[in-house]
Amino acid sequence: MDKIRVGLVGITGYTGMELARLLVSHPSMELVMGCSRSESGRRLGEFYPFLEGLPGSDVVISVYNAKSVAEACDVVFLAVPHGKAMVMAGELADLGVRVVDLSADFRIHDVNVYEAWYKVTHTRTDLLPKAVYGLPELYAAEVAKATLVANPGCYPTSAILGLAPALQAGLVSSADIVIDSKSGTSGAGRKAQTTSLFCEVYDSFKAYGLGKHRHTPEIEQELSLLAGTPLTVSFNPHLVPMNRGILTTIYTKLIVEASMDEIWQTYRDFYKDKPFVRVLAKGSLPETRNVRGSLFCDIGLVQDPRTGRLIIVSAIDNICRGASGQALANANLMFGLPVSAGLGQAPLLP
Repeated sequence: MDKIRVGLVGITGYTGMELARLLVSHPSMELVMGCSRSESGRRLGEFYPFLEGLPGSDVVISVYNAKSVAEACDVVFLAVPHGKAMVMAGELADLGVRVVDLSADFRIHDVNVYEAWYKVTHTRTDLLPKAVYGLPELYAAEVAKATLVANPGCYPTSAILGLAPALQAGLVSSADIVIDSKSGTSGAGRKAQTTSLFCEVYDSFKAYGLGKHRHTPEIEQELSLLAGTPLTVSFNPHLVPMNRGILTTIYTKLIVEASMDEIWQTYRDFYKDKPFVRVLAKGSLPETRNVRGSLFCDIGLVQDPRTGRLIIVSAIDNICRGASGQALANANLMFGLPVSAGLGQAPLLP
């Protein structure tokens, strides 16, 4: 059986690098095209020595051309900035190619909300109703029928998976939810910038984007759908001196009388057939090292009777679960493959 031909536009960033790594061992997909204007003409194994001798290493990086990509590929991953992705996704969709977009361009349903937060005009609003939000635990059936998938952001993935069971079951109030997230520096991308330099990040810890981070409306959109009512959250991201990973601590108010056993069982039942969400044993809390390089989301729960809070902690790898691995899981579903195809690796060791 012929393999599914994969194109990757934006191959030189961390998400492109991770997708190339994952595709090497995929049983049903083959990377046949990688696009980057700045590195065109170079062989992929030359640009990424870790790929040398592995499947895809002989791909020659090329400049993106919609017609050429459409002729060569069955599915295309867009690992390019917002604004650019909508143009490329539109061109490829018009040519009948299935697309997984890793930018924010199709994640937010309301174009006015998107334009207010991202400060760009959306030029392909016709595709917004067709785009499926690609969180497999919530929308696997819709992704399986989609031709355009909006891959979720890293912070939203950690927050939504952490809150979904509690909100859907009505365990917690939809008001006054505080989401406190810490991310490794790879979340800022691979481009050179002062704020990401080793000497700027090492041995330090800082908050940023408080009250205005662009992932906020994406989080609120999906949580509102789960809660069945519009809701507003306080989302507070931080940068920590590690390469990869996100730890999110979520503070909620319980609105029902429930024991820790009952809350824990609600979470276990919600994710019982979702292989990449691990609800930890009572009394255990997630650590980023235990999900590094994997699609796992680990969730821990703490009930605080003194404050009436349910504290939810989730850990994901921001590059794999928060971007590339999740994109590959969505592509699996789009082609009728098991969601876990090519993604069964154990987390990376320290």
